[in-house]
Amino acid sequence: MDVRQRIRQRLIDIAFRHQRPGSGSSLILLRERTAEVKFPDLTPILHPIRWAVVGAVATRLYMPERVTRDLDILVHKEDSEEVRKKLKGAGFRYQSELAAGGSSWLSPDGVPVDVVERSEPWFARGIIEAQQNRDQQGLPILPLPYLVLMKFQSGRVQDIADVARMLGQASEDTLTAVRELFKRVQSADLEDLESLIKLGQLELRPPEAEG
Repeated sequence: MDVRQRIRQRLIDIAFRHQRPGSGSSLILLRERTAEVKFPDLTPILHPIRWAVVGAVATRLYMPERVTRDLDILVHKEDSEEVRKKLKGAGFRYQSELAAGGSSWLSPDGVPVDVVERSEPWFARGIIEAQQNRDQQGLPILPLPYLVLMKFQSGRVQDIADVARMLGQASEDTLTAVRELFKRVQSADLEDLESLIKLGQLELRPPEAEG
């Protein structure tokens, strides 16, 4: 078991000990979907390369929007060199390499843009499916199964919290798709996945009556 798995399991254990049905935000707020903060649509810049929004901006399609300044996108690794050329040609300023693979940029308007590069076939499929999976702004959003997988693999505390909240509001058909993807590529974490589904669903249950 690696460090990320141990941390994730510890967080799940803590959450189960303290979480109560209906605790936290109201159900109306939890089911709200907005795209109030506008981000650059990179389609005219990157065309014909396919890309998908990931990170905090992607989560607003699956849970309440939270404040972020960064736009994170996913591209196939084989397109990475061309993506960099196109961004530079459009006036984006290169900042640094990403530890997880990819590069960080600053748009002409000052918006930080992280370009995550992945080569796995399931993420390539996710990028294709994202073209028909748009948020209210019209940005192509990575479908939930692939987004959950990315956040699982990152192991960050905020990502684990996002996973629980998004899964708690997902339909049964979507949960089935998430489980199938994990069975194929992340089977060692199926137990943690089920725990996070339960935690997310617990948040949506009516509060327990007192006394």
